[in-house]
Amino acid sequence: MAKFREYTTSCGSLIYAGKDAKNNEELITQVNPDEEVFHTAEVGSPFVNIKEKPKKNSIKEAAIFCAAYSKDWKKNKDNVVVHRFKGKDVYKEKNMKLGTFRVKRYSIIEIKKKEILNFLEGLKKCQS
Repeated sequence: MAKFREYTTSCGSLIYAGKDAKNNEELITQVNPDEEVFHTAEVGSPFVNIKEKPKKNSIKEAAIFCAAYSKDWKKNKDNVVVHRFKGKDVYKEKNMKLGTFRVKRYSIIEIKKKEILNFLEGLKKCQS
């Protein structure tokens, strides 16, 4: 399997995230139909996948993780809208760019600026 960013939520759910368009493409190919997937509403974000059934709070943490690594966050430093969907709802049309997909159904999670800042601060503490 390709090397993705990995993160374990506070409840122990394993999350994979793409690092670039090629890596996002590889990530989507390993997603199971009923697994949770996330991507920002704006272009330029990792696809994020929770492996297996998510545990409590893992959905919110995965959405924050997705937002924190997005171009939307890096450019605007403000709230970020994240789409949540199932693996079975992701598909690729002929002639779509590398790392680009369509989604049939999704729900919206708005991640607040403060949530992203708290998440990033927590990552810094873990790395020191």
